[in-house]
Amino acid sequence: MLTEEQILKMGEKDYMNEAQLAFFKARLQQLERDLLKNAGETTEHLRETVLVPDPADRATIEEEHALELRTRDRERKLLKKVQQSIVSIDSGEYGWCEETGEPIGIPRLLARPTATLSLEAQQRRELKQKLYGD
Repeated sequence: MLTEEQILKMGEKDYMNEAQLAFFKARLQQLERDLLKNAGETTEHLRETVLVPDPADRATIEEEHALELRTRDRERKLLKKVQQSIVSIDSGEYGWCEETGEPIGIPRLLARPTATLSLEAQQRRELKQKLYGD
């Protein structure tokens, strides 16, 4: 299995070759496992409800649960993107910008393996959302 340094040293002609695809698939699969493990731990944690007579303590516990649920909701959305990225690897579309068809780039994929847009396309989209709303 390649390291990040080895992938970064590869030339443009090697972009999204089998070794790079295997590297990103392994990274995405590990992220998927971690997210599923976290979801299971949250379920167990929320089941361990303790009845506390003090209203302040009860409010603190409820706030912690709400925060944990918001975090899991974000992770659920990330899990969907991770699974879509794995499918795109299998279909040969991973690493290419959905809008322009150009390479997304190894540094961007290392930072955000679920990226579907090149940095320029993402910046254009964010600017458009800022100017015109979503």
